[in-house]
This record gives sequence, C-alpha cells and structure tokens, in this order.
Amino acid sequence: MLRIEGLVKTYGDKRAVDDLSLNIAPGEIYGFIGHNGAGKTTAIKACCGILTPDAGRIYVNGISVIDDPIAAKRIMAYIPDNPDLYDFMSGTKYLNFIADIYGINKKVREERIIKYSELFEIRDSLGQTISSYSHGMKQKLAIIAALIHDPKLIIMDEPFVGLDPRAAHKVKEIMREICDNGGAIFFSTHVLDVAERLCDKIAIIKSGKLIASGTMDEVKGDSSLEEVFLELTDDGE
Repeated sequence: MLRIEGLVKTYGDKRAVDDLSLNIAPGEIYGFIGHNGAGKTTAIKACCGILTPDAGRIYVNGISVIDDPIAAKRIMAYIPDNPDLYDFMSGTKYLNFIADIYGINKKVREERIIKYSELFEIRDSLGQTISSYSHGMKQKLAIIAALIHDPKLIIMDEPFVGLDPRAAHKVKEIMREICDNGGAIFFSTHVLDVAERLCDKIAIIKSGKLIASGTMDEVKGDSSLEEVFLELTDDGE
C-alpha cells in the first residue's frame, strides 16, 4: 500500500532522511519511531507529496507520489500533528469543503459526517467556527476530514497528541478497522507502549537512517519496545 525506495531529503548539508526504504502492506498498522529531529516528519511529508525528495521513489498502491500526485492523494489521507485548518469556517463547512475536493456525494458525506462527529462527540460543535475549537477538537475535526473519502492509506504524524483518552481509544479502533478492511496505516509516535500494543510492524529511525524494522516480535524480541528503542538510539553519552 505504501512503498518507499531509497528516500533522501536534505536541508543544506544535513541529510534529514538518508536512503530510507520501507514497505507497508495492506492490513498493516506500521509504526514509525525515533527521537525529535530523527527525520520522521520529513519522511512522512515526502510520502504525502508535501515535500519533494532529493532522491528515491514513493508509491501509494502502486501509484507514484512524484509522477502522479493527484491520483496518489485521492486514495490516501494525511493527519498532521498540529492540524492547520481554516479557522474562519465552521466545522460543517470545512468537512463539506474537504468532501467537495474528493467528489463525495451529498448522501455519503452526510452519513460519514454524522457517524464520525457523533463518535468523537463534536456533532453539536460543528456549527461553530473552527477558531473557537480547542486543540483536541481541531484534531478530531482533522481526523473526520481524513476519513470522509474512505482512504486506503492513512499517514499520521503523532495522531494521539492532544486527544483525550476516549478519543484516542476510538482512533485506535478505527485504525484497526481500516486495516481489517484491507487498508493500511503508517504513523509516527513517541508513545512507545501504544506502539507496542497497536502496531503489526515498526521502523526505528535515527539521524535520518533506518536502524531497525520488522514485526514487533522481530524488533523487540523478549525485551520491551522501550528498552530496544533506548538501546538502539543510545549515543553512548
């Protein structure tokens, strides 16, 4: 569902992502972990077509993100760690705007807006302007917007930041449901115990380089994910 081949992205003399290759198959929740500045967000933005790689190829369900970005974006969704929404719009107008972009018909969009706004307990707030929303409400709105076109692949950057425990639990249930129906999830997180319980596979990145990847059991063995992560990313300081 997502294939990354030799991805390189530089900023001046710094290689933020250094020859990264990963394969996320349908049905997989794939975790992406690393310290701040390790290159996770840069890699994620390149996968979404927001950043142009200096080298490498990225495919979403066989479609090149570089050569055919519109077709790739049509079947995927991106949820950033800090959603940048149109504050002057109401929640309803924003969701309809996103549904318009993806060509979702009136009946389907209404059903999905009702379903997810009730699930995340913000239906009564959809008539208010987004500028009045808390960070957690904006995050919920961004998640609903990402789900409105029923994407095959969802890429998330720290999806649980700012969410209350109930909402975070519902996001995890949705992630598993999407994968059970043949979709795939690729997400970064700092919450290692969540990653350990939730992910089918995991990749650890350090200074832009992939240092471990595979199934959870392959990566952590008999240790905890936290122990393995700290050991692999230790600079000996």
